[in-house]
Amino acid sequence: MKYCESIYSLIRRKTRQVMVGNIGVGGNNPVRIQSMTTSNTRDVEATVNQIIKLADQGCEIVRVTVQGIKEADACEGIKNELIKKGFTIPIVADIHFFPPAAMRVVDFVDKVRINPGNFVDKRASFKILEYNDDTYAKELEKIEEKFTPLVEKCKKLKRAMRIGTNHGSLSDRIMNRYGDTPQGMVESALEFARVCRKHDYHDFMFSMKSSNPQVMIQAYRLLVAKMIQLGWDYPLHLGVTEAGQGEDGRIKSAMGIGALLLDGLGDTIRVSLTEDAWNEIDPCKRLVAFAKSHEGNGTAPFIEKHRNIEVIKRRSVTLPKNISLHRDGSVFLEIKRSNTTPDIIYKQIGCDTQFGKPKLKVSSADCLVGHENNPIFKELKNIGISIFTKSPIELDDIALITLKEATERHLKKDKFSIKPTPNTSFALIVNDEPSESWKIIKDVKPSIIILAPQKNRLHYCRQFFDWLQNEDILAPVILKFSYQCSKEDLIIQAAAEFGSLFCDGLGDGIWIDAPYELDFLRTLSFNILQAARMRSSKTDFISCPSCGRTLFDLQDVSKRIRERTAHLPGVKIAIMGCIVNGPGEMADAHFGYVGSKPGMIDLYVGKECVEKDISFADADDRLVELIKKHGRWADVETEASQ
Repeated sequence: MKYCESIYSLIRRKTRQVMVGNIGVGGNNPVRIQSMTTSNTRDVEATVNQIIKLADQGCEIVRVTVQGIKEADACEGIKNELIKKGFTIPIVADIHFFPPAAMRVVDFVDKVRINPGNFVDKRASFKILEYNDDTYAKELEKIEEKFTPLVEKCKKLKRAMRIGTNHGSLSDRIMNRYGDTPQGMVESALEFARVCRKHDYHDFMFSMKSSNPQVMIQAYRLLVAKMIQLGWDYPLHLGVTEAGQGEDGRIKSAMGIGALLLDGLGDTIRVSLTEDAWNEIDPCKRLVAFAKSHEGNGTAPFIEKHRNIEVIKRRSVTLPKNISLHRDGSVFLEIKRSNTTPDIIYKQIGCDTQFGKPKLKVSSADCLVGHENNPIFKELKNIGISIFTKSPIELDDIALITLKEATERHLKKDKFSIKPTPNTSFALIVNDEPSESWKIIKDVKPSIIILAPQKNRLHYCRQFFDWLQNEDILAPVILKFSYQCSKEDLIIQAAAEFGSLFCDGLGDGIWIDAPYELDFLRTLSFNILQAARMRSSKTDFISCPSCGRTLFDLQDVSKRIRERTAHLPGVKIAIMGCIVNGPGEMADAHFGYVGSKPGMIDLYVGKECVEKDISFADADDRLVELIKKHGRWADVETEASQ
């Protein structure tokens, strides 16, 4: 199924141009950067000040929340004040549940964003409802009746529109026919797009947002595949919703947005963070620059037979019994210097110490690469950490052998130099060798493969994984990518490159080679695996970026809840600022903390509200009690199972 211009090189998908105010999106324009205000939209002065600060940081399009008529009317004052101050940055009105607000605000703004899951439909009940073809058709007629006036007005005033699907706010109608799936997200948007096209209105674009980068990537790809089939060329706005804050938020966003940009998809982006809005601009710039630097790069053409964007499956592998690989993704660290004390190294690789000896934790590295015989390696092997080296000394050391070395030895029939004893394991390092040289892998049968291309990584790795599957080679593959960049760029680039493969089910471990401390590289590695929904090493937080609807200080509350609950691997907690989208958009969270009214919080288990109108002062404690009640609490960190 074709979904991009090329699977073996980065070629941007050509779309029609849609003008948002004075800014062109799509066409030959660069990828545009967006953000959203967090102020109360009725507060014209505060909102104007935020927009100006965003514009000064490099934001090109700004969205404001418009939940009612008062907010819609305030947009006239916001636009006028900006013009008086010399700012022409386009303004987008964000609409949920209330079409009259859209009809009013379109007079004042440059673009309207509607959510097809709730523009006409009421809030999803998540109940099983039966729709036959007739009742489904009548629902579509209702959409056309209520949506057409906005389409006609946008066309008359030459206003742009975004049909913005959210994974967590699909309608009951869509979920009962398509499920809570990427396919359902696509169809939700197409229902509204067909109305636009029926009225010859084409100044619109799409978005397919989810808090799960893998779902988000799949939904956008399926949408583009559908557009290719239909001959449509509308632009895309990319974003991972409710990504959170700090490194986690940047990793999730870079993974979802970056994977698509590296596919040549995307015309405007937003990195949604639970932080001040202007903090979103820097990671956006880094993402755009990273993708731009790869345009035109790639490998020789190849045909892909196994990767399927409709059904994502992890590649089948056989884990060697004598190497400590984790079934959900392994973390490799390279110890380049040993002039530090054992306690420091133990801490950097994620181990506790007890009576001077290392002890595994959930976030301990699985495998270490060393270049000399370090005395601590014996202690680490005793607790289940495997040691890799180019010059094995102990029988249980795993040899690192390059593809070139293996080929030379095999041609000399020197099999024992590859495997000193029949039980010895070795790792084969594949760099940028041409595909013709891979055939030796079938003969030498490595225990694991270290895939470490220096250039055109995404496309080279895709071709390599497809070849492995063609040849039915089941050796696990550890992705090793090297970087020479700032920490800020490393977070963005590593999340995009590793994540684009992990989210396709390709790759069984991560080895980040960069000139930074081991603890930073280890934490980044685990965070990337978790964002790709592979291996959980801590609580997964889903938190919205705040907007004018928010009923409490999201940054402060998120920080408090993280401090109390961050030690619960496998648990997902959603922290949502308001009732409008909270219950739906937290999607697959186990527990939800949602603002329901000023000073009040509702608590959820899954999508079910179990406690209502809890005092804000008591809500944190009640959330912890709820987690304990459902057996998901742990007072101390449990040991990892290898």
